[in-house]
Amino acid sequence: MFRIISGKWKAKKIAAPKNFDVRPTTDFAKEALFSILENKYDMQSISVLDLFAGIGSITFEFGSRGCQDITSVEMNPKHTSFINSTASELDMSKQINVQRGDVFDWLKKFRNNKSFEIVFSDAPFEMEEKKYYELLSLVLNNKYVKQNGILIVEHQSRMKLEHPNLIDTRKYGNVSFSFFEANKEVNQEI
Repeated sequence: MFRIISGKWKAKKIAAPKNFDVRPTTDFAKEALFSILENKYDMQSISVLDLFAGIGSITFEFGSRGCQDITSVEMNPKHTSFINSTASELDMSKQINVQRGDVFDWLKKFRNNKSFEIVFSDAPFEMEEKKYYELLSLVLNNKYVKQNGILIVEHQSRMKLEHPNLIDTRKYGNVSFSFFEANKEVNQEI
């Protein structure tokens, strides 16, 4: 079960089937994250890529706040079906584009197709540290993040991600959000 914190569906509780093995972002951490994001972005005019979308906790938070362009990537077919049916119930089907597939394969397949203001990743906590660095490389080196955009990686607080694009890490108990800026575009004058 998770709750939408703010927006059109504020306080709406969403219950996933009991057999789903998910770990939605806590309300406390989600509230803090969206406070940061709403100070920087106009939610109605941005595009969002939600990687490892799970059952859509972050996706629905963006949708409730008026974001019209959300792409959610999730491998588990039961979870993608749940996101689609919940989006339909909440009248968010036009806002949310659910893509079923392995995040790493999806990022390799669609590289340089579209850029987003916000790319959010909530990989399984047991994912190996080297896979986090592979994820950073795939997202940042393939123009998934717009120049004014940000990549946010949710991870266990005991893991410290080091990267030249890292601009901030915020800790909320055992969960941390690390923020990465887009790769700088180099203007080459001839």
